[in-house]
Amino acid sequence: MAEYPYEADNGSTFELFTLAEGEKKIEEVPFTAIPNCSDFIIKKEDHTLGNLLSEHAKKHRNVLMAGYKMAHPNVTEVFIRIQTDGTITPKEAFVAVCQKLLRDFTHLSQEFAREWELRRMVNEGEQQNQNGNV
Repeated sequence: MAEYPYEADNGSTFELFTLAEGEKKIEEVPFTAIPNCSDFIIKKEDHTLGNLLSEHAKKHRNVLMAGYKMAHPNVTEVFIRIQTDGTITPKEAFVAVCQKLLRDFTHLSQEFAREWELRRMVNEGEQQNQNGNV
């Protein structure tokens, strides 16, 4: 018996986030009913990435509209729709948003590591002071 019922019901949990051989992570599907609009289907992702990308896309100066949805809670596929003003394509806006987020997360990681190291050094200094005062 599996340790968690979820594993027993759904097989390998790796299937939830590992792409099958030949499966594309992201697919662009032009949405022809609206000018300069595309849907981006992202496989093996959930609300976390969908919300993050769509909210940051809304802040892009050339994006008129952005939003996301999930077809079903058990389907790990996010649909992100982006409409631009026509000066750039939806794909260019999507790529620009992804690149900006990568830069932001890199900066956040560096700042976190720096603060972590400073905190470690302070803790070591406090321990040495306590040991010297005893």
